[in-house]
Amino acid sequence: MNHKPLAFRMRPKNIDEIIGQTHLVGAGKMVRRMIDANRLASMILFGPPGTGKTSMAMALAKSLNLRYKILNAVVDKKKDMEIVVEEAKMSGSLVLILDEVHRLDKGKQDFLLPHLESNLITLIGCTTSNPYHSINPAIRSRCHLFELYRLEIEHVKEALSRAITDREEGLGDLPLLVTEEAIEHFANSSNGDLRAALNGLELAAFSTPEKEGQIYIDLSIAEECMQKKSFSHDKNGDAHYDVLSAFQKSIRGSDVNASLHYLGRLIEAGDLDSIARRMIVIAYEDIGLANPQAGPRALAAVEAAERIGFPEARIPLSVAVVELALSPKSNSAYKALDDALHDIRTGSSGDIPAHLKDAHYSGAAKLGRGVDYKYPHNYEGSWIEQQYLPDTLRNKTYYQPKATGKFEQSLKTVYEKILDKQQKK
Repeated sequence: MNHKPLAFRMRPKNIDEIIGQTHLVGAGKMVRRMIDANRLASMILFGPPGTGKTSMAMALAKSLNLRYKILNAVVDKKKDMEIVVEEAKMSGSLVLILDEVHRLDKGKQDFLLPHLESNLITLIGCTTSNPYHSINPAIRSRCHLFELYRLEIEHVKEALSRAITDREEGLGDLPLLVTEEAIEHFANSSNGDLRAALNGLELAAFSTPEKEGQIYIDLSIAEECMQKKSFSHDKNGDAHYDVLSAFQKSIRGSDVNASLHYLGRLIEAGDLDSIARRMIVIAYEDIGLANPQAGPRALAAVEAAERIGFPEARIPLSVAVVELALSPKSNSAYKALDDALHDIRTGSSGDIPAHLKDAHYSGAAKLGRGVDYKYPHNYEGSWIEQQYLPDTLRNKTYYQPKATGKFEQSLKTVYEKILDKQQKK
């Protein structure tokens, strides 16, 4: 009996057995074209866990009958890579499948680079991280980058069906009867992670007693073996930042249901720090002057959540997120500042008008500092026309108020009155 895990045994043996990823291995697609041309180039395969990165790498090498070795950039040492290179020199070439390639340290990288340049080694790196963020440019520039997508439910069901019927590598020799509801649950609860689905099926097959010559796996057994829906979320991985991005964009778009969904994902990941930072940023970046109290209230909710901890922390967070999502939105304040910063950084700042310069020292008046400054509080409405911007920016307007929320509407009224007075002068 083969004691290797079912997920390992069911790995594809060639490109035609790869499930999903048709954007790479379908007719006329880039990876398929490499195989058809019998020229496998170095590449980085990246995507969520369980999408078949290492399996695809092995299948590509097997499709061309190429020798390959699998190493892990974290566990295996430079000495292991030296052995691979010596083996490649003896055979003429070799495919190195390197898991966790984003963890490749400088010493290992410097050793591999010349062998990649000479095509002695064909590298297929596998990672769950975004290579543009995590992989050294020296390695990245020598490899094609291919993203693997999370498998669709139908893809997972196809793989499960193969495993159930395959007598050589799968469970075909067992008297299995798996209900359609059980297969649906394995597929749905795996969240696109094929490895998780196959592991659940294998556990069910070998933990369910045989009765009347049959191993019957129904929905209740599938639920027990999967325990709960698999939630793929690495707080240090790219998926985490995708969720944070979706969280903010959902609040910005006033979709309260999506906002709560992504908050739920972040809570499941247990990352209160990221939730806290993002909510406070959202309150000022996306709501801003349309609801100025959103900032202090978001901060209060975060502080309450931090004090009470999970699971109760979800309660104040939910209150704040609903308010943020349904608040009127305005980015006018920080956009105005960004415009001002642009002028400053591009050399358009100009000189401060003399009447605004510091006059609290002897001799300032002789230099014209502070002369003719008009103190606004001495005038009706605490306002008097005078120039504040440098001459080069005299008529510049940065702030563009939005008529969202009562607070900014009142600011807009004041602002427009001031602009009207300035234009009449």
